[in-house]
Amino acid sequence: MNHSDFTIGGEFWCGGAKWRCTDKGTRVIIAIKLEHADPNWYSGPTYAVAEQVFDEDDFGGCSLSSSG
Repeated sequence: MNHSDFTIGGEFWCGGAKWRCTDKGTRVIIAIKLEHADPNWYSGPTYAVAEQVFDEDDFGGCSLSSSG
């Protein structure tokens, strides 16, 4: 994926897991991993799960579908 493909609130796949973009910087995106059944974990900000930083070196491993 390219930086422009990420949108705040948009979901994507990386490392076999589903993620949601929570913020978008100039060269990075911030996301939360969607692994809990209870949607209250994802109400935020602030979130009950840790946010992860993805930089331009990580974007190539991300896709908009689970099939890559």
